[in-house]
Amino acid sequence: MRFTIYQESRPGKRSNNQDRIAHCYSRDALLMLVADGMGGHLHGEVAAQIAVARIAERFQAEARPLLPDPQLFLSRAVDHAHHAILDHALDRQLPEAPRTTLVACVIQRGAAYWAHAGDSRLYLLRRGHLVTRTRDHSRTQLLIDQGLIGAEEAHLHPGRNRIYSCLGGNHNPQVEYSPRTPLRDGDLLALCTDGVWGPINDDSLVVNLTAGVLSQAVPRLMDIAERKAGPTADNLSMVAMCWHDESAMSPATAESISTRTMELDGFKSRLDLSGTPPGAATELNEDEIERAIREINAAIHKIDSRS
Repeated sequence: MRFTIYQESRPGKRSNNQDRIAHCYSRDALLMLVADGMGGHLHGEVAAQIAVARIAERFQAEARPLLPDPQLFLSRAVDHAHHAILDHALDRQLPEAPRTTLVACVIQRGAAYWAHAGDSRLYLLRRGHLVTRTRDHSRTQLLIDQGLIGAEEAHLHPGRNRIYSCLGGNHNPQVEYSPRTPLRDGDLLALCTDGVWGPINDDSLVVNLTAGVLSQAVPRLMDIAERKAGPTADNLSMVAMCWHDESAMSPATAESISTRTMELDGFKSRLDLSGTPPGAATELNEDEIERAIREINAAIHKIDSRS
């Protein structure tokens, strides 16, 4: 595989960051994750942290170097993450289980597979145009679908933060899964929280995200979103990846990653699991990842007995 990837998370104008993001890859598979802990519910950042860590852990265990079935992996990993959050609430005797949105994407054999619950989004861009994006599991999206409000009105609607699907909480999430989606050379996938897409429209996101290399385009886009949101700016997080088809013979860049020389059981990961400021994410080895996951909550591992 060859790709360019960049991720960043920032608190916006909030006192803490409840977003959690990660990307992990083996020689032949790549995983990207974005979770937005729901601030109106106790310990939302913990739910986001458990979800990202749990799914990253399972990817590390199963992508050696390929996932046997990417769609089945996503289904099982998301379900296990949801129940790990419930176990955490039960162990801590919380009045209610914390909640988080989630968008997850696997790239394998030149194709993308994704899953989402809530209003964290995935965008697929091709040659400067929007090919597709996920549909929000939100009250405002339902109103749009019913023709009661327009897309622009949704940004100001009082129910714009009402989500009907999430991990954690009192109900099983309504997770939406994509079909296998082949990628072309230069395709761009972006996963982000509503702090990024909320203040801007899709056209603005596409134009800014495709203007230059990702390490410059993503921070610039987040600057614009944060500035437009003003004093109420939410947490902003994005993981963006540009796919390079090796058969297309496109020239390598200084920022691109090639996994061709990785060992069959090799694994690399970059996780922002503690709301650290931009640039503070750490490249972790497998032992460090496992230790970080254990420290999040021992309840995560209880779910294994249900497999």
